[in-house]
Amino acid sequence: MRHAGQLTKYMMPTALALVAAVLALTGYAILHGDGDGDGSTPDAGRAGASAAASASPSARYAPPADWTEPARWAALPRGARTDERDMEVGFPHTTLGAVAMMAASNSTSLQGAYDNQQAQLKIFDSYLIAADQSDQNREVVELAGIDADKQVRRTLGLPAGSDLPPGAYVRTRVVGFKIIRESVDEVGVWLLSRVTMKASETQKEIGSYMRSVVAAQWADDDWKTSLAAYSRAVAASEPRPEIAAPGDPAFNSAAWSAIREAS
Repeated sequence: MRHAGQLTKYMMPTALALVAAVLALTGYAILHGDGDGDGSTPDAGRAGASAAASASPSARYAPPADWTEPARWAALPRGARTDERDMEVGFPHTTLGAVAMMAASNSTSLQGAYDNQQAQLKIFDSYLIAADQSDQNREVVELAGIDADKQVRRTLGLPAGSDLPPGAYVRTRVVGFKIIRESVDEVGVWLLSRVTMKASETQKEIGSYMRSVVAAQWADDDWKTSLAAYSRAVAASEPRPEIAAPGDPAFNSAAWSAIREAS
């Protein structure tokens, strides 16, 4: 399995699967293409044909000027509560409840002193199944988060280790999904995310769309991501849906479902 190239130097195969399954690696995906071109390129052109199964940014995609209504919509349920890390948990024991958890765990907003490493560790602690929360896997997440933060600052022209200045941000928002496999206690999906970055209040926003395989299983009365569920989803993940934004006719032909905000 391939993933964003520079991460592999830190990871054994199990740890690599962990990062792909649990984390969007905010900022990293936009910086490193994996068969689709240079991920730091702003939206322009069309998506490439090749991408990694785990997470693949599109550097050549630009949404069309005209809007085509998505054929499939889903209103994802909210979690029943937030945990001690202020993360949304307690999702319904349904397929859409699983998708809602996976969307929540793959949506982040980094700004100021709140960086990628902190965000990914919160996701690790709140959404990863307990059996996979080993010290080794936690270390992998820490190292990957540090590396991603360095890459973000390098791309934005900021000093290493600095806080993001006012108006600067890195955001990941899940905008669509496609079911790969589902059962009562396990759901695997393709997630379609929009990743955006801005260096300051006066700089232009750059962005990319990313598709990623994510999977969840029911454990301890909630949905959790897990290595076993992720492996089964990856095995069933072909063919890969085309990367296309909501409003693009290709979004419908790829059978993506758009996400409505929950009331």
